[in-house]
Amino acid sequence: MNAQLSALLSSAPRHPRRVVCLTEETTEVLYRIGAGDLVVGVSGFTVRPPEARKKPRVSSFLDANFERILELKPDLVLGFSDLQADIGRELCKRGVPVYLFNQRSLAEILQAVRLTGALVGRAEPAEALALELEKNLERHSDAAQSLPKRPRIFFEEWHEPLISGIRWCSELVEVVGGVDVCQESRASQGAKGRIFEPEEVARRDPEGVIASWCGRKAKREKIASRPGWAGVRAVLDDQLYEVRSSYILQPGPAALSDGVEQLARIVAAVAKGEKLPMARPGDLRTALP
Repeated sequence: MNAQLSALLSSAPRHPRRVVCLTEETTEVLYRIGAGDLVVGVSGFTVRPPEARKKPRVSSFLDANFERILELKPDLVLGFSDLQADIGRELCKRGVPVYLFNQRSLAEILQAVRLTGALVGRAEPAEALALELEKNLERHSDAAQSLPKRPRIFFEEWHEPLISGIRWCSELVEVVGGVDVCQESRASQGAKGRIFEPEEVARRDPEGVIASWCGRKAKREKIASRPGWAGVRAVLDDQLYEVRSSYILQPGPAALSDGVEQLARIVAAVAKGEKLPMARPGDLRTALP
């Protein structure tokens, strides 16, 4: 290769070396595949892994500090969904390479893991991570076959208005042996298509309720006091649970590891007529140790 061509081709690294992650799941993937050193900026909502919180925080979910991002000189910014499209558009206008994921299903989450690794030249460890997560789902699916029944479950992502779980949450409930009483809403791309009147959910009579209010602690009294809910089986049997959003509402490794583990414990308890403990009297029950 002549010197002129060599100089041209060496003006950028073969793969990105400075990555800003606008949501947590890509940060977690990069750390899980041994590429955490590439991360130079993260979302302020980042929880996993804990060491990533030491990186500069450059965004919320709907807003970003563009000047701070540019100061970090990223050669790739990773975002998620149509809700970050405006952020992505502005960064593109400023000359920053952006990749926006839009995964909603379990299959798409695994694909996103593989794509994330490929984008930074770490395809092999990303494939290994995807297979590890897939095998974990298979383990839970196999275990669910021995449950005495498949209980009716309502997974709620928000309370006012009442929003059922996004697609991967609905699919995870199914994987661990539950029947999502609002399963038809999983086809909706956005939250507007997953809004239900409390009376309609009550009519479907879930045997267990799993609340994961995005960024907010779920409240037992708000759930039990809804119109028409006094006779709901989950309320009568006190099968009301919380899974914190950081475990389940990020479409990445957390949901397919710790998140599904908690769902499996909850659904098994409901199926067997058992009750998991609550941290404090009056709290929702939890599958955490």
